[in-house]
Amino acid sequence: MGKQASAWVESPLQMLCAVEAHRAGLLGQATVVVPRAGLRALKATRRELSGLALPEGLELAEPRERMPRRVHAVGDAFSGKVQLRWLTSGQRRIVIVDDGLATLRLLELLAAGPYRPLLRARARHGGPRAVLGLAASLRLRLSDVTVFTALPVSADLERAVRAAGAGLVRHDFGWLREQPLAEPGPEERTVVLGTSLVRNGLVHRDRYLRWLMDLASEEPLAYFPHRREDPVDVALIRDRPGITVHDRGVPAELTLRGLHPSQRVLSLPSTAISSLRVLLSPRGVAVEPVDVPDDWWTSRAAPALRSHLTGVPG
Repeated sequence: MGKQASAWVESPLQMLCAVEAHRAGLLGQATVVVPRAGLRALKATRRELSGLALPEGLELAEPRERMPRRVHAVGDAFSGKVQLRWLTSGQRRIVIVDDGLATLRLLELLAAGPYRPLLRARARHGGPRAVLGLAASLRLRLSDVTVFTALPVSADLERAVRAAGAGLVRHDFGWLREQPLAEPGPEERTVVLGTSLVRNGLVHRDRYLRWLMDLASEEPLAYFPHRREDPVDVALIRDRPGITVHDRGVPAELTLRGLHPSQRVLSLPSTAISSLRVLLSPRGVAVEPVDVPDDWWTSRAAPALRSHLTGVPG
């Protein structure tokens, strides 16, 4: 990786996993993690991580508008800017860290063959964007690419990814597990993770809010908003009796790692279910996915998209 590797991160989970990738030795002896500027959740996560014992050789840079000229690790393999950088930098070794459901889609596309363009699951793409996605796919085939993930991957998919020439390295947040807790977690028995499905227009707002109100009528809730959740919705939830909103803006993997066996986590479909199970199952904490009823989905949630969103492995 040369004298210093660079990791470009655009979400809190990507930042956390870049730290874990450095600790695992995938990025060499020295790594600078560069957060994208302008994202409140990234600033909060950087501040939180800076208070922990970072692995030797790792630096958390100040947020920047532009990614480094040579980027060795990324999270969003479907970003047009990232793909252009791959094509123009000549970088031969590429590490891709967890970015939620997008990581599973990337593995599926890598396993499917060299002529599957790297494009997001639910976006519409014009000709130029599809061409870039195809070029990026071919570029990865010619690179030494490793996907670094805490998500469960089926044996069949893992074999297909390796047969396609990509590496797959698993992790269980080993570095994070070693870090002391700065403060105790929520006291409530039930913790609910917020969702971006409402703001994305895929789930009806009234159904989701009614579900939360019904839960809160049975017992107090600790609510952790999704970083892309509508602030108006968060304010409505905050005003409801029985719900305490914890809006620190850092990943659930950081804020909930100290939960006790008497507590549980509820969440609509999210890859946070998988990562929290990695962290919390050894502590005896239940992390429970909540099935989305058919009448919650809006007309924008086509059957194929529903299947993709609810196909998060547990």
